[in-house]
Amino acid sequence: MKTAAQTTFPERVGRTLGRLWRGCVRLDRRAMQGLVAKGWKPGVAKGVMLIVKIAAFAVLLYAAFWMALLLLCIVVVARMAWQHDSDDDADFLGRKVEERDHREGLFYHSAMHDDDPDPRFKDD
Repeated sequence: MKTAAQTTFPERVGRTLGRLWRGCVRLDRRAMQGLVAKGWKPGVAKGVMLIVKIAAFAVLLYAAFWMALLLLCIVVVARMAWQHDSDDDADFLGRKVEERDHREGLFYHSAMHDDDPDPRFKDD
């Protein structure tokens, strides 16, 4: 029989995030107390801390916007690189790549091959 209960992964993540949050709150309190200790009024120190938090959040949003835009550009370029149409394999007559090689030759004439009619050669 186990004496200690095992903690699950979500519990550990929750505890870690809770410790991080408490650490941030502790740093915020220390910064505000430091400003008050330097002679700032508590209301002014609170306002300055709020402005600093809003500025930090704005910088994070700015960075996230540009990262998302960069990711979007990468996805668009990758999609353009992977885009493959089967119509690209055919020429203006709808012939496939395998059929094109002998028709593009210098000495090609449709009468010498059993091919579909070629518009370059009228009834000779």
